[in-house]
Amino acid sequence: MEIKRAVTNKRAVVLLFIFLAVFAVLVGRIAYIQLAKEVKGNDLVAMAEERYNQSEVLPSERGSILDRNASVLAEDVPAYHVLAVLSENQGEGNYIKDTEATAEQLAPYVQLEVDELASMLNKGKEEGRYQIELGPTSRYLPYETKEDIVELQLPGIQMEETTRRYYPKQTFASHVIGQQSVNEEINNIGLEGRLDEYLASEDGAIEYSRLGKVNSPAENITLPQDGADIQLTIDTRIQASMEQAMSQVELEYAPEKMTAIAADANTGEILAMSNRPSFNPNQYGQIENYLNYAVTDAVEPGSTLKMFTVAAAIEEGYFNDEQMFKSGNYEIDMNSKIHDVNPDGWGEITYEEGFHRSSNVLMSKLVLEDLGIEPFYQYLEAFGFSQPTGIDLDQESPGRLEKGRRLDAATTAFGQTSTMTPIQLIQGATAIANGGTMMKPYIVQEIRDEEGESLQQGESEVVGEPISAETAAHVRDLLRGVVTEEHGTGNKYNIQGLEVAGKTGTAQIAEQGGYLKGNGQYLYSFLGMAPYDDPDIVVYVSVTKPNLSSDQSGNDPVSTIFNAVMQSSMAYLDLEPNDEELQEEAEDQGFHMIEAIGERTSQATETLADKDVVVIGDGDTIEHQEPEAGTRLLEDETVILITNGDEKTIPDMSGWSRRDVLKMVHLLDLELDYSGSGYVVQQEPIAGTAIAEGDAVSVTLESTPPQDVDETEEETEASEEDASDE
Repeated sequence: MEIKRAVTNKRAVVLLFIFLAVFAVLVGRIAYIQLAKEVKGNDLVAMAEERYNQSEVLPSERGSILDRNASVLAEDVPAYHVLAVLSENQGEGNYIKDTEATAEQLAPYVQLEVDELASMLNKGKEEGRYQIELGPTSRYLPYETKEDIVELQLPGIQMEETTRRYYPKQTFASHVIGQQSVNEEINNIGLEGRLDEYLASEDGAIEYSRLGKVNSPAENITLPQDGADIQLTIDTRIQASMEQAMSQVELEYAPEKMTAIAADANTGEILAMSNRPSFNPNQYGQIENYLNYAVTDAVEPGSTLKMFTVAAAIEEGYFNDEQMFKSGNYEIDMNSKIHDVNPDGWGEITYEEGFHRSSNVLMSKLVLEDLGIEPFYQYLEAFGFSQPTGIDLDQESPGRLEKGRRLDAATTAFGQTSTMTPIQLIQGATAIANGGTMMKPYIVQEIRDEEGESLQQGESEVVGEPISAETAAHVRDLLRGVVTEEHGTGNKYNIQGLEVAGKTGTAQIAEQGGYLKGNGQYLYSFLGMAPYDDPDIVVYVSVTKPNLSSDQSGNDPVSTIFNAVMQSSMAYLDLEPNDEELQEEAEDQGFHMIEAIGERTSQATETLADKDVVVIGDGDTIEHQEPEAGTRLLEDETVILITNGDEKTIPDMSGWSRRDVLKMVHLLDLELDYSGSGYVVQQEPIAGTAIAEGDAVSVTLESTPPQDVDETEEETEASEEDASDE
């Protein structure tokens, strides 16, 4: 009995020690966990915070890019990614069961072939993946596409909301605005890249603790920081006119490339800038030409440079309009001779006529015999050539002045050998347009933060006075003669109602050690301004290697663009036409457009009863109008009023001028395709057809209105003068 009790006591002691040991281990472990706050490498505090502390992203928006009138050119809009759930998770059951059927319905919306999409889904299932994305074409989808996919009600197809960069005007000034890349490893281009530090936004966050189903008040909020808005000097109306004209030339002449710039001669503000080939920044991965030729393309400009050669000669007293010289050819040295476009010349002619005819001989003679080589180059440098203008765009080229030989100076005088960029030509031309004062070109008007505070302001800057006001006026007189005189090379730029002055250019293109030859194998250009006595607008247009027929000249495609841009520039900057008859007609009429916006439709039409009024829409209130209030109306000018009605139909545009068509297209935000010039004789869609924002309108214009065709169809047009320069 005593033995049994002793054994029991020993067992109790052993169990006690075991219990104490286990207890000590547990207490030690608990103490360790309390101190270290870690189990098997897992941070307990972090796990607790992850479980009970929640965080939500407060999204921010990238800054918008706007035109001078605050019309949006680039902005963030909602977008959606497509996700495909391939296997069941926690018994939810919402996953793709039939990959072939899903692929057949979904493929058109994500721009994939049915077999390609089915293969992608099957491969994901074979790899045991729970969820996959469907490639780049399934990302950043617009709201409309998202809604179409949701309506399919496909099991396992989910939509994830995000934002994407949207460019509402498509190819509009694309090389200026650029593109925000969807790939973080690829840089943004254009102003999207150059001004990214201002445009970029930073998401915020809200953090809170959750106990059961009850959320505590917010403990930590980081507010989102939206990007700054960039307002440009670009005028949408002028830019749209430029884009439409360039698209027409691209379709009709298929040139290798094109560049156009419009600038305010008094301030240096860039009102429009475009290139071809262009691109639609909404279409990622489809850009063929990244270069903004307006600032990167240093080329031999051709005879547009002659206005600067003559300006230097006038300033130094070596250009007398009535002085005579022998045209045709000019010997530089024993091995070199300069020829006019007409090798036989026009005989003994005056300096004035020589400039109008674009004589190469006259330019070389002025530099080598009168002005002198060194002073000539000094004037070119004073006009800003051989150095960047400093415009707020990337990759600007400085160009190059070739100074090595006597022949280089002679050929530079008429625009060959040395190279310049289009933006340099625009800057130099502001001195001639602006009384000798040269303005630096700029394109960023203002940068404003999300509170509307100005971070940066674009300002006009004088960058030189290479010539006097008297010289500038003399040059403008000569440039006006290029356009108006019978023997001038720029007759195609003589726009009725606008006193255009300018210089044509036909530059040879250097390739593989020599110059190209043949019809159309040139860079054709025009550098002009208006009104010539006190210009407000300077426009440069170049078209490289267009496909020309035997009866066409390089002035045909160039004038199509220049004339359209100049007309829209003058109209929308409220500049009065300088043609005497049109001016007297407007003054006699003395009627200024009323403020119709906000007025009842019936009241507005009654007030304008004696005008040519077109009302679009079935609403009872006027929402938009053209022309704007206060604008002086010409007798035959069409007034367009847009009402607040939901349904809008295309009006009958027969007999409308191109200017009237552009007004309507702008108000309704339509896409215009046109051919010819003058008045509308045919339109598509026909009058009465319902239209919506973004729809395409096509018109054919002819020189006489439809009602006059019978009277004029037997008339023959005057023959065109060959406007080649070099």
